[in-house]
Amino acid sequence: MLTDSQAVGRLPSTVFVKADSISGRNETETVAEGNVEIRRSGTSLTADHAVYWPLDDELDAVGHIRLEHGNDVISGPHLHFKLTDQVGYFEQPTYSLTRSPPKERDPLALPRQPVTGSGEASRLDFAGEGIYRLKAATYSTCAPPNRDWYAQADEIELDYNREEGEAKTARIMFKGTPVLYTPWLSFALNDKRKSGLLPPTIGSSTSSGIDITQPWYWNIAPDMDATVSPRLMARRGVQLNSEFRYLEQTYGGQAHFEYLPHDQVTGKTRSAFAVIHDQTLAPGWSANVNVNGVSDDSYFSDLSPRLWMVSQTNLLRQGSVNYSGGWWNASLTAQRFQTLQDPAAPVAVPYARMPQLLASGTRADMPADGVFNFNFEYVKFSHPTQVTGQRVVAYPQISWPMQTAAFFLTPKVGAHLTRYELDQQPIGVPTQISRQVPIASLDGGAILERPVNWFNRAQTQTLEPRLYYVYIPVRDQSRIPVFDSALTDFNFAQIFSENRYSGSDRIGDARQLTAAVVSRLIDAESGIETLRGAVGQRYYFSTQQVTLFGETPRTNRKTDLLAAFSGRVTDRVYVDTGWQYNPAVSRTERVDLGVRFQPETAKVINAGYRYTRDQFASVDLSAQWPLAGNWQGVGRYNYSTKDHKLIEGLIGVEYDGGCWAARVVLHRMATQTSATSTALFFQWELSGLGRIGINPLDLLRRSIPGYGVINQPTADPIFGAY
Repeated sequence: MLTDSQAVGRLPSTVFVKADSISGRNETETVAEGNVEIRRSGTSLTADHAVYWPLDDELDAVGHIRLEHGNDVISGPHLHFKLTDQVGYFEQPTYSLTRSPPKERDPLALPRQPVTGSGEASRLDFAGEGIYRLKAATYSTCAPPNRDWYAQADEIELDYNREEGEAKTARIMFKGTPVLYTPWLSFALNDKRKSGLLPPTIGSSTSSGIDITQPWYWNIAPDMDATVSPRLMARRGVQLNSEFRYLEQTYGGQAHFEYLPHDQVTGKTRSAFAVIHDQTLAPGWSANVNVNGVSDDSYFSDLSPRLWMVSQTNLLRQGSVNYSGGWWNASLTAQRFQTLQDPAAPVAVPYARMPQLLASGTRADMPADGVFNFNFEYVKFSHPTQVTGQRVVAYPQISWPMQTAAFFLTPKVGAHLTRYELDQQPIGVPTQISRQVPIASLDGGAILERPVNWFNRAQTQTLEPRLYYVYIPVRDQSRIPVFDSALTDFNFAQIFSENRYSGSDRIGDARQLTAAVVSRLIDAESGIETLRGAVGQRYYFSTQQVTLFGETPRTNRKTDLLAAFSGRVTDRVYVDTGWQYNPAVSRTERVDLGVRFQPETAKVINAGYRYTRDQFASVDLSAQWPLAGNWQGVGRYNYSTKDHKLIEGLIGVEYDGGCWAARVVLHRMATQTSATSTALFFQWELSGLGRIGINPLDLLRRSIPGYGVINQPTADPIFGAY
């Protein structure tokens, strides 16, 4: 056991030396021969022969050297090293350097695994803690000895303090074949974003032809970055894309801009922008802006590489200020839309709200254990061609919830008060309209339980009958324009709501009773719901009087029957089904059927069928499944049996090489203009280095429910779907 010198600025530490024989002069030189082991505070070394000089804290070792420092391992024939300063050199080393990735700022992001870079060199120079300079070296994140890819360079510097690597006169070798040469290469260590050129994205589509994007990423600060991406489209020309992101403690957002000065197909200048900003103003106060726009109606279907955007019709332009003050909250919003029109099927332009003031509150400290709720709205509607005006709505309500372990009952009363100040009304129609509608409801049910056994697992089965009665008297609303009301979708959520219409322009008359029963299986150990089944129906005690323009009044005294069943049937099979049945004519009105078989991650088969009578019918099949070796197949087939055409199709293969992955995906879908868009995605990903090609992962996640990434994705600062 030796102790180093007590030099000024250096804390004393102990060096342990073990060998077949040890000689030398105390506190000056120690010579160790045979099976040498040297250890000190996180650093250990084995060698055939070593000399240690305590005064300089320096050693020289030869023969079968293995140096371990933290998770780093370096071996070779000759080492000269200063332990405290972490400087020196290693001749002909083989190295393996491991670092944990930075902690994700997104709390929902999956944790990433440590990153290991390894290779060989003619010489490795230690330039301080965490800094390595290599001559005639290789670098790869593949585990030896099967390095499918590696970077080969005259010089490589690995700086783990800045978490950046640089290589000069570099070649990327894949399966022993050079695939890329560059005089200078910069890459991120630790899977972290860094400034510099990123691998290009290369693809093809029927709209743009060969499509090549070369992004340049600027890591401005830990909480701010930007990307500038020139994009060459063989059919259309050169487009400039840019994106800027920022995130501070009290605000954050991003801005995106695209500009094509001359589209060779249309002969026009085309552009798009999107700005999102969220701001905390003060305790309880916040604001946000979301503004989007494009130069023309066909922009997304012609130019967007993000295929989910081709169906965009209304682009939001909104700003709001919000307040939350405990028992009440409020917001002031200005909102309008840019509506993209399809010549084959024109889209209705929604009303703009310029402005809209919302306020709501809840007090649970009313007399007799009552709960008071209050909703208020003021909004000014504008439209280029329709009736415009102002609407004020106040809806005070009070309820008295009563609940035990097995039963609940909630009576509630309220008054929906509305006033309109209208412009552009037809002659003879009043410009001021008031409406007062009392509303009363009674909601009650029971929750009954019993223990059962389901596939040898202890479960709790519930039986939950529920009755919900609503009374709303008839009020003439035929002269009230429709700004934001529509008939809501008929489902389990809607049959337990007061109003059959969305918005506030129509308050439907009601003397109705909803009856339903739900049964659930709950795992007795974890408390997680396993299965759920439900059946329900609504009964009317009067004919319908209030309607929307063009709506046919209801004549039946009961609605269609609703049934649903969902959950995990077995450990590997999930189902989600819904059925709407018309007992009056013994006819199915709607069916949604979905089944998923998922035995493990990255292994899933989905089958679905959707049917709405006289409107829609489709079969939807998708899967991700191993083919052979490390190959995976992916696919989706969504076909309209009513229109006899493909809605969306996808087929592709993936390969997981451990330290690299490749994906080829062909995607085809119908667009908003009734045309068909076809795109080819190719991506080659070298773990720890970067990606080449257009990233199809977002598309695969959207198209294949339960899709699992076959490899640990490389950190990619390119935004969106690239």
